[in-house]
Amino acid sequence: MQSLRSPILVLLLGCYLSGSQANRVYVHPFYLFAGENVSCETLQTQTAKPLQTLPVAPLDIEVLTPDSRDPSNQDGQRQNITQRTAVLAELLNSLGLRMYQDLSSKQQSTNTLLSPVNTFGSLVTFYLGASKKTASSFQLLLGLSSGTDREDCVSLVDGHKVLKTLQSINSLVDDGPKDEITTQVWAFTRQDAQLSKDFIQGTQDFSDASFIRGVDFSKPQEAEQLMNSFVDKTSDGKVKSIFKDLNSSSNVVFLTFFNFQGNWRTAFQPEKTSLQEFHVDETTTVMTPLMTHTGQYHYLNDKVRRCTVVKLSLSKRSYMLLVLPHEGANLHDIESKLRTEVMSDWHRSLQEGLLELSLPKFSMSSVTDLRDLLTNMDPEIEAKLLGSQAEFSQLSNTKPVTIDKAINKVSFEMSEEGAELQDKIQEEGVPLKLSINRPFLFTVIEGDSNAILMLGKITNPTL
Repeated sequence: MQSLRSPILVLLLGCYLSGSQANRVYVHPFYLFAGENVSCETLQTQTAKPLQTLPVAPLDIEVLTPDSRDPSNQDGQRQNITQRTAVLAELLNSLGLRMYQDLSSKQQSTNTLLSPVNTFGSLVTFYLGASKKTASSFQLLLGLSSGTDREDCVSLVDGHKVLKTLQSINSLVDDGPKDEITTQVWAFTRQDAQLSKDFIQGTQDFSDASFIRGVDFSKPQEAEQLMNSFVDKTSDGKVKSIFKDLNSSSNVVFLTFFNFQGNWRTAFQPEKTSLQEFHVDETTTVMTPLMTHTGQYHYLNDKVRRCTVVKLSLSKRSYMLLVLPHEGANLHDIESKLRTEVMSDWHRSLQEGLLELSLPKFSMSSVTDLRDLLTNMDPEIEAKLLGSQAEFSQLSNTKPVTIDKAINKVSFEMSEEGAELQDKIQEEGVPLKLSINRPFLFTVIEGDSNAILMLGKITNPTL
């Protein structure tokens, strides 16, 4: 457990010393998300109340409707969430940045994409099925521990509050007419197993549509084909051939799909889109369409970190930060030093000015294995949360139960449909020309909570 504590304390220090906390009374995250009358529960003893489980419908390729939901569980989701969303955003941003850095360092020459919101939500959903000891490890990683527990006990937060707050962050983006976020969750389990009511409710708190199904894993290749076909159909063809290398001893297979469809607030000028060189590295160039728009932008020339930062408005509540390394600067060096306070400092320091901005057209998607991602961070963390030391006694009536696959698919699409046309009035002055024609970093941020929805880099826009 000690190996989890030190990096998390560093994460939390960075989180709570950030500028966004300056004007708000500090409340420890644990107390924002804990239930009433919470106490420190002894790790060795079993839970006092019996596990409430629900039967799982068998997978039928002809039955594609999402799981039914109790409307009462959705009530109040947007009420009294202002402080929770801001605090949770800082936690998921800190963890998301760390995960992204580990992921990107393994993919230095390829495009990379991660959704901190989606990854955080997957981990909280697993937390709902974990034993107290494993739940304690999850809380440490997520930044939700009380900080006052003894070694032999744990005080548990209400995971449903966390997941509903995450979904409320996504709904803030959907509140506008332009951008849309959808989250789908699939959980496949053995046909003879029942899943806990808490876990099933968690998949619903976290998503717009959830599909919990029972599968016969005794013939893994047939199960794999059936599951892939089902996911393909229920995702409208956006998630294909996702499951591979299943085995007959599988217990639970988990998948999320996080899809961001955005619009630029102001349309680029189609007549100025042209094929231009993009410098993948010092020796490689590719030809790609670069969109161009001249107008007022908020931007910053960061001489210390050797990069230029530009803010692009999306919907009323979301925006993108583009981070372009200076000529000769290394994108990986900038990524490795990226922290929540750095991004806050960038946002505070932006100045408005006239830019002629050229940007590659790009949409992208990624598939991330959560177990691999946690292993990249620290093999001991993976072992405690999903691997050999993880216990999920609160997940199913099947004992022991394991989460054999945990996969996140993230899709990012930008469109100019609905974007506002540029004002015909000629902008005064000579614009500064900025061409995003070499590898760059981008983030998509929900503006009310400052939650990072997407983190990515483009090393080659033609891939």
